[in-house]
Amino acid sequence: MPGLTAPSDYSQEPPPQIAAAFFPFPFQTPFNAEPPRSALVASYVTPSDFFYKRNHGPIPIVEDINRYSVFVSGLLERPRQIMMKDIWMLPKYNVTATLQLHPANDLSQCAGNRRTAMSKTKTVRGVGWDVSAIGNATWGGAKLSDVLELVGIPKLTSVTQFGGRHVEFVSVDKCKEENGGPYKASIPLSQATNPEADVLLAYEMNGEPLNRDHGYPLRVVVPGVIGARSVKWLEEINIIAEECQGFFMQKDYKMFPPSVNWDNIDWSTRRPQMDFPVQCVICSLEDVSTIKPGKVKISGYAASGGGRGIERVDVSIDGGKTWLEASRFQKSGVPYISDHANSDKWAWVFFEVTADIRQSTEIIAKAVDSAANVQPEKVEDIWNLRGILNTSWHRVKVQASHSNL
Repeated sequence: MPGLTAPSDYSQEPPPQIAAAFFPFPFQTPFNAEPPRSALVASYVTPSDFFYKRNHGPIPIVEDINRYSVFVSGLLERPRQIMMKDIWMLPKYNVTATLQLHPANDLSQCAGNRRTAMSKTKTVRGVGWDVSAIGNATWGGAKLSDVLELVGIPKLTSVTQFGGRHVEFVSVDKCKEENGGPYKASIPLSQATNPEADVLLAYEMNGEPLNRDHGYPLRVVVPGVIGARSVKWLEEINIIAEECQGFFMQKDYKMFPPSVNWDNIDWSTRRPQMDFPVQCVICSLEDVSTIKPGKVKISGYAASGGGRGIERVDVSIDGGKTWLEASRFQKSGVPYISDHANSDKWAWVFFEVTADIRQSTEIIAKAVDSAANVQPEKVEDIWNLRGILNTSWHRVKVQASHSNL
């Protein structure tokens, strides 16, 4: 496309950012990495250097920002080539939203987050993400509902006069899963045209222009939905009658029961995963940590999709026999209340509790969202062959030691 190209190899990749290249698989191609879990709770807004990386192919190159454009077409009256200057002229909005990996292409939590733990139950297919394939950023850009008005689609439209019900986002990024074609995904038109859904065509991240890893010059941000739908390096927007038929909508990121395996799978029986479910993760401790007996601070993040807030986070220091309610916060000095106007409804919540731990034990955390959705207790109950959406109670083991070494 004019002004933006997708390389066929990795010779022109940006240098991996050291902060994001800790584990589990830095310096491979495509570049995928997550930060240490302790880095996540160091800042409510995740710096771009610590925001997880998830790419499917070589990172596109912007040759001329003034020639870059997005073509909007499909089941609508007036197809249009929209230049970057057109998008800059629209009202700019800042939306703080958490992106999870698969849930993830990049912002919302990847659906594959905590896939490693699920593999311990039974082998799954997919990149071995741990608990840090998630990040919270303030995204700046134009609302998709405003962009669609430029091509004659009014706000709060659920179907166009030509039968369009879904909005498909097509990247310039080429990937092997699409047989060398572009990465693509879609959301319902009713969501795309609803200003309250805060779907953005984003050109900024944390007040700075997007970098190449995160979609420069323009990406989609769909708050509350798995990151795989927040397409980077946007090239086309198509108004279509049915949801996108691309690989990552129809042959991946779907939730199957434990009884389904690769011999009996039927992809058509499940809908693509959209909203990410409630979950929380302890970040102040590793899976196995040695502590000095006494007061121990237990902290981490909790998040739920669809704009649902976090109503409660419970922490147990005796393997689940008894529970403590953790405090929750987003901004210092501002009490967090789920579903309150002062809360960032698309963003994660930090939790914290201090407990007196005198002996080796298992610490557990579980969250409840504002719709009373609760995390499942055991990973075995939600095991699936793709290893996505491990939202079971998060558990870490601590070994109490009086040694000064």
